[in-house]
Amino acid sequence: MSGHSKWHTIKHKKGAADAKRGRIFTRVIKEISVAARAGGGDPDSNPRLRTIIAEAKAANMPAENIKRAIRRGTGEEPGVNYEEVVYEAYGPGGTAIILEGLTDNKNRTVGELRHLLDKYNGKMADRNTALRKFSKRGQIIVEKIKVAEDALMAAVLEAGADDMQDDDDSWEILTAPEAFEAVREAVRKLNVEPLSAAVAMVPFEFVRLTGKEAQSMMKLMDVLEDHDDVQHAWSNFDIDEKEIEASFS
Repeated sequence: MSGHSKWHTIKHKKGAADAKRGRIFTRVIKEISVAARAGGGDPDSNPRLRTIIAEAKAANMPAENIKRAIRRGTGEEPGVNYEEVVYEAYGPGGTAIILEGLTDNKNRTVGELRHLLDKYNGKMADRNTALRKFSKRGQIIVEKIKVAEDALMAAVLEAGADDMQDDDDSWEILTAPEAFEAVREAVRKLNVEPLSAAVAMVPFEFVRLTGKEAQSMMKLMDVLEDHDDVQHAWSNFDIDEKEIEASFS
């Protein structure tokens, strides 16, 4: 598993995700509205909306919040129109960063992100220079203690997963984006809730960071993920798990 995956897994275990539940709700509400605007408000005929609703329910978002976000997306209720944006950047040690966002003001967003990158030894990248280091794939992380290896492997491969990789105390399941929802549902049918599950930008290779560069990278990722217009932040850093855990102590 990459350092980036370790980062999110440890944050989840430490309760950082729960502490930021309001931030999670804000992000998911934006995504629901955009998905509904693009493909309609019926999740049965809108796979993107169906996937985001599943994420909302996993975060225990109230049903009325979900319905309201859909109605805003379809124009049944007033709301802000967000534009989808993707920014490429480089972080400490030459790490590549992909930022996926939703904004109602691109000039404001890019200015604020450039400021954060400058503060932590990063910079904006030219188009397709960082993006070519990643591929879009479904990524599901499952703790080993939650399920037997044979049962999990049989279920996810039958549902269309490409691979299941061993990483210490977790399994990393990789899928094509179009197979992600079916594979995640197969995991849940085993009465297992993944530590994390998303259609992610998965790096082809990783950049190892230690010491000051590692600390600076973790601070940068934290502030980028906290930015109101950033929905997802992906990177190809690899940092030792002990260094990541120390940053939360």
